Amino acid sequence: MVAAPNRHHVEVGRLFVGLGVPVVVDKPLAIDAQSAAALVAEAEASSVPLTVFQNRRWDGDFLTVRQLVGAGHLGKVVRFESRFDKWAPEPTGRVRESGDPADGGGLLLDLGSHLIDQAIELFGPVETVIAQLDAVVGEADDDDMLLLRHQSGVVSQLGMSVLGSMPVRRFTVTGSAGSYVKQGLDVQEGQLARGVLPGDAEWGVEEEDRWGQVWNGSGEPKPVPTARGAYEAFYAGVREMLDGAPPPVDPADAVRALAVIDAARISSAESRAVTVSEG
Repeated sequence: MVAAPNRHHVEVGRLFVGLGVPVVVDKPLAIDAQSAAALVAEAEASSVPLTVFQNRRWDGDFLTVRQLVGAGHLGKVVRFESRFDKWAPEPTGRVRESGDPADGGGLLLDLGSHLIDQAIELFGPVETVIAQLDAVVGEADDDDMLLLRHQSGVVSQLGMSVLGSMPVRRFTVTGSAGSYVKQGLDVQEGQLARGVLPGDAEWGVEEEDRWGQVWNGSGEPKPVPTARGAYEAFYAGVREMLDGAPPPVDPADAVRALAVIDAARISSAESRAVTVSEG
């Protein structure tokens, strides 16, 4: 697995592809869509399996949103709000905080790659982006807001910050039949830190008092059990990929997400809506 700093993802990935070795590259695959597309094309031409580590597709809360949207429980979705903050109010000097675009630092390529990937997974390709990217602690963007208009008509509002000192409203999904609201983050990362592992009885299970709720105008919200998180599913997918199955995360999805990131950078710099180019 390529887990080097973002600026080296393509370089190291190409080494593996050149050796004919199947490769997993950490998100966001590259620092821009053009270099990501070149790596994907090289892997395809060499028939080398390639996938991208997007483990948060298997967050329990995201799986819950996917189920609710897919089953039509919220009706026609018109707006999707997704936020992911962390508390890091002081610079650490890490490469990911570098303001040099060539280093691939900043939250947009870090947490942003997760949020954008999830939005595209739910609602399809993005048509236009409006973004505000600010550096409030370090040199790179670390307090960001994005407004995405999908080709499907859904609008996604995505936010991320290093000044997340309070509990976060992770998801709000608004549809014609109701809204789903979810507080807090997926439990799996915290469980790993405590030594809880896949296969343990509590793995991926969120306590009832943290479940999200569906509101439909009746005044009484309905609690929705959070789906069991399953980070291990990504690794099972890698094993299947090695046996000839499709990758657990299509690297072309990472290229699409990076095209949104490229457009967001232009939007923030020029204070305008930018059309996403996937060519």
